[in-house]
Amino acid sequence: MVMDIEAKKAVIDAHAKHEGDTGSPEVQVALLTARIEQLTGHFKVHKKDYHSRTGLLKLVGQRRKLLNYLKKKDVQRYRALIEKLGLRK
Repeated sequence: MVMDIEAKKAVIDAHAKHEGDTGSPEVQVALLTARIEQLTGHFKVHKKDYHSRTGLLKLVGQRRKLLNYLKKKDVQRYRALIEKLGLRK
């Protein structure tokens, strides 16, 4: 269920602002989005896994907080990120 190292590194490399960047909001949101998508696929098979669903809701809330922070700090970066990740319809 946990992301493997190669997938995590690919997400970090795709969204990093500079070499070794793992803490910027863009990278954190991208990692959370990948994890959320992975869990969403898990729930298509395991419909009654309520314990993991609680964890999913925590991840969604954490991503929402980071997106709100980024929106407050820099709207252009926020818009670019949601466009790149395809979060808004």
